[in-house]
Amino acid sequence: MKAANAERKAAQEGAEAEAACDAAIDAMTGTDKELAEGFHQLVKENTSLAAKTWYGMPAYADADGKVVVAFKPALKFKTRYATLEFQHAAQLDDGSLWPVGFALTALGSAEKKRIAEILKAAVGR
Repeated sequence: MKAANAERKAAQEGAEAEAACDAAIDAMTGTDKELAEGFHQLVKENTSLAAKTWYGMPAYADADGKVVVAFKPALKFKTRYATLEFQHAAQLDDGSLWPVGFALTALGSAEKKRIAEILKAAVGR
C-alpha cells in the first residue's frame, strides 16, 4: 500500500513513470530480474503500452493510464514463480472464461512468442 500511495502522490507520467519502472526492475535480483527485463523488452516490441509501476511492480498502461499488465516478481510474494497479471483493461475476453494470470519461470523463444501473442491480443492488435 505504501508503494501505491507513493505512486498516486507522484502522479507519474512519461519519462518519470518509465524511470520508476526501470528502477523497480533494477532493484530485482536473480531470475526475477532476468524475467522482468525480458518481459519489459517484449512489451516495448509488441505494444504501445507505457511503462510505469503499480504497487511497486513493473506495469504497463494504455493511453487512458489504465494498467493492462503487471509483472509480479516471485521474491516479493515469496512464491516459486513470477507471474504476468493482466488487468481489466486487457482485451483478452474469450467467451465466459479466459486466463488473466500466467506463471513464468523461464523466458525462452517459445515463451517469448506466446507472450508476444498474448500482449498483442491484450491491446487489440
